Amino acid sequence: MTQTPHSSSDVSRRKRDLLAALSGVAATVSIAAFDATIISTILPRVAQALDGMALYAWVGTGYFLACSVSILIFGRLGDLYGRKPLMLLSLILVALGSALSGLSQTMGQLIAFRVLQGIGGGMMIATAFAAPVDLFPDPKERVRWMVLLSVTFAIASGVGPVLGGAVTQALGWRAAFFLIPVTAVAALILIWRYFPLMRPVLSSPIKLDWAGSLLLAWVVGAPLVGLEFLTMGNEVVPTWIALAAIMSALPIVVMLMRVEKRASTPMFPLRVLETTQMRYLNMAALLSGAVMFVLIYYIPLQLQDVFGFTPTYAGFVIVPLVAGIPVGSIINGRLFPRESNPQRLMVLGSVLLTLGCIGSLTFTPQSSQSFMLVVMGLCGLGLGFLLPNFTLFSQIIADRDDAGIASALVQTTRALGSAVGTAIVGMVIAELSINLGVRIGLVATVAASITIGWLASRVKMNSYT
Repeated sequence: MTQTPHSSSDVSRRKRDLLAALSGVAATVSIAAFDATIISTILPRVAQALDGMALYAWVGTGYFLACSVSILIFGRLGDLYGRKPLMLLSLILVALGSALSGLSQTMGQLIAFRVLQGIGGGMMIATAFAAPVDLFPDPKERVRWMVLLSVTFAIASGVGPVLGGAVTQALGWRAAFFLIPVTAVAALILIWRYFPLMRPVLSSPIKLDWAGSLLLAWVVGAPLVGLEFLTMGNEVVPTWIALAAIMSALPIVVMLMRVEKRASTPMFPLRVLETTQMRYLNMAALLSGAVMFVLIYYIPLQLQDVFGFTPTYAGFVIVPLVAGIPVGSIINGRLFPRESNPQRLMVLGSVLLTLGCIGSLTFTPQSSQSFMLVVMGLCGLGLGFLLPNFTLFSQIIADRDDAGIASALVQTTRALGSAVGTAIVGMVIAELSINLGVRIGLVATVAASITIGWLASRVKMNSYT
């Protein structure tokens, strides 16, 4: 019996559905970026209106702590139950949390609602960045679309503070919080209608690993809380309490490993880190997070407080760093399918990043603006070759059933690296001076970038097809 070939209209319809599904994922990614960054320009007005300057920092800390703790858990749940339900739920949680934040009457309420948003944001990041695995099984095809998500996230992160400030100035701070619920509607419709519901076929019923979930949350959350305490200074939180919070993660790691070995459906399957390739990849992601945020946080501080430049000038100098990341990601996406040994792209990224970090060490008040822009652009391009490849390579190295937890692990280690890097440099600055502390931090970024290159060269991906 002959089979009727698919008509061109069927093929074009499938392509349209696929594009619509990816558009929904991209919209979800942009909402995650808005959710994380829009508060930066709203918060001063909010804290003043709610008489809550004493709790100012905890609005951001509560969000990022909840987000970081939840990424790994929801990455694993996406592997077990499918990513579509979690993406839909994340959109609902973030939209609800944002609306409630806009209705907050006290700073305590705002922090609580931002924690709710953080849980939804972690769910978004864990599922959205792993979603291309469901849509594009072929890594060569997937990388091009993952670039779209990376670029979308980067652009939305830049637009978020500007948009939040504009709406706050025009309509008030409460109105700014309702931007996310409005934009979430379109993403909900696209994901609900077009994203496929894909669930793994399991040989036995799922028994949720609640103990593993709690231990995993502690392992990720305790060091972040401890680092936040350290940045507050000994006068606010005694140093021994901060160090105790950080060190408490060590015995919990041992307990987590024992629990996960016995669990029938572990929340953190230890096989994810069994390969040397995956361990190298996550070490590189951790260092990249540290380098990226040390540059973003402390180069502007050096330009303003040491060199005496204006905030506008400092912001202008840092633009190529932020803009270079999506540009590097786009170039990486074009080169990846043609490269038989794609780890070379990460090595190239580390070389560009190292050159940029070395260049930043030479900044003086007499440095030309064009030189500083080129140096920051090199750093951005280097990160653009690194960040998307961490996620893509983790998905390739891991088993298909572990794609979500593998992607979430890279996102978590990068977030932990950013927290560690900024906290350590901040403490060095507090002990010494801004000038000396920043320079020590920049020397550390050079060493970290070289190490990233070595780690990337050890991740052998020539058999990824």
